Amino acid sequence: MNVTDWPNLFVVKHFFEPRVCDAIVGEMKTTKASAATVYGKGNSGSVDANVRNTLRVVPSNETVDLVTQRLLSCKQTVEEHFSLTLDECEDPQFLRYREGDFFVAHQDGNTGLLRLDTERRRISTVIFLNREYSGGELVFTNLTSKHQMPAEPGTLVAFRSETTHEVTPVTHGERFSIASWFR
Repeated sequence: MNVTDWPNLFVVKHFFEPRVCDAIVGEMKTTKASAATVYGKGNSGSVDANVRNTLRVVPSNETVDLVTQRLLSCKQTVEEHFSLTLDECEDPQFLRYREGDFFVAHQDGNTGLLRLDTERRRISTVIFLNREYSGGELVFTNLTSKHQMPAEPGTLVAFRSETTHEVTPVTHGERFSIASWFR
């Protein structure tokens, strides 16, 4: 575990071993997927390909449980790093970004701007599963700088949910990742 030079990022390298990443990617390539939603002023998500263009994959219950349990196993360390007390972990979203797919700059919650269930999100997490693609960078932005997070397979990055971040368009190949949130 380590902290990057960019403020408020918590990184765990080797969160998943390469064989686990490969198995999850293999399952994601053959499993049903649908357009990922975004949240606006309503409580239900909607598809808006101008904001988020990617697929949300629904893997087996075993895979969801594996990821959820692994996230919960690091909850205390995340709490200590961010000096927070966290409750639950949302069900992970398994995301498949194809060529041209992206997610514009946004925050995941805890901004106080909307009265949605997503506002309860305090810490966001992303787990990188592969690196056989170009583009698709996870970029963090604050008032003075940008930071591009290296996409090393098996790496988890955690950050405060009010942090502005984006996924740039994938220019070649496919990007597989998992997103989740602690409340």
